[in-house]
Amino acid sequence: MVYLDHAATTPMRQSAIDAWLAHAGAVNPGSAYASGRGANAVLQEAREQVAELLGAEPVEVIFTGSGTEADNIGVRGLYGASTSKRVVCSTIEHPAVLEAVRTLEAVDSAEVEWLTAGRDGHVRDLSPLDRPAAVAALMWANNETGAIQPVREAAERAAASGTPLHVDAVQVVGKIPVDFHALGATTLAASAHKFGGPRGAGILLARRSPAPQPVIVGGGQERGIRSGTVDVASASATAAALSEAVRDMEVETARVTQLRDYLVRGVVAAVPDTLVTTAEPALAGHAHFMFPGADADSMIMLLDVAGIEASAGSACSAGVVRLSHVLEGMGVGREEGMGALRVTLGRTTRREDVDALLAVIADTVERARAAGAVR
Repeated sequence: MVYLDHAATTPMRQSAIDAWLAHAGAVNPGSAYASGRGANAVLQEAREQVAELLGAEPVEVIFTGSGTEADNIGVRGLYGASTSKRVVCSTIEHPAVLEAVRTLEAVDSAEVEWLTAGRDGHVRDLSPLDRPAAVAALMWANNETGAIQPVREAAERAAASGTPLHVDAVQVVGKIPVDFHALGATTLAASAHKFGGPRGAGILLARRSPAPQPVIVGGGQERGIRSGTVDVASASATAAALSEAVRDMEVETARVTQLRDYLVRGVVAAVPDTLVTTAEPALAGHAHFMFPGADADSMIMLLDVAGIEASAGSACSAGVVRLSHVLEGMGVGREEGMGALRVTLGRTTRREDVDALLAVIADTVERARAAGAVR
């Protein structure tokens, strides 16, 4: 199979597998006896390593069970730490943030003001950040289009108004340099499996103050922000994967950028009316296309039969295919957006993988358009 869906997940690095296996038998790191102290030493080493790689203090590193959990703690936790009801959020956030905000709106009567993206996928009007809010959320890079958002400016404007900012950096960590302190955000979320770590492991960077309130309560682990026995093996594997990703970042970015550009040129040559949605500044590995009139589900199935794994830009819920909320938020119409295809490259992608897609893309789109016409 040709795997071209690295934004969804990326294969686990051998260094992460080795670290996980080395500590799979670790006991509860909160235990006072010798084996517990040993497990805690491994955990703290992982915490210090992650902190150094991401420009944070070790105490600011909170290990979670996923990027989704980290996003929820950041958004809902900062809201819970405030007396304000106002929330600022972009319309193109990942559902981990978007649904957290919508829950605050529905359950806690939060007053939400939305940041909107343009046709190129970038948020430019940050003026809603100039008034105080309980929490603001703006993702660093979009998971569908790869568009990099102005998070540094957002952090500056939010800080000026006294608003804590949560940044979903799930697509960014391990791909572009991250300096938490320089960024100025209050919380930042990452997911280990996006940079070659284990699935079921996430990171929340959280300043000492204002600190998010816990979303779940328990034994008070991780500064009381994320209770529950920490998975030492996953924390160690996460640190190992992140270290390797950061070490190789410059070389990999250049290599993947060349592949992505080759891919885009090839797709446009094969299907001349292709709409290339990804616009700079964007992540190196993202290539988002729209083929007007095509049926995205048909494209994915046809590519799958050809041995190629990629992702649709539409979403399926209860058997009903609908336009992606990201594309809808960008002002994309149904005719274009329902023919969206996301191709994301990573460290295991080679030129022959791209060539395999280019060899079938024209026929795939033609057949998907025939299916779209029937629908």
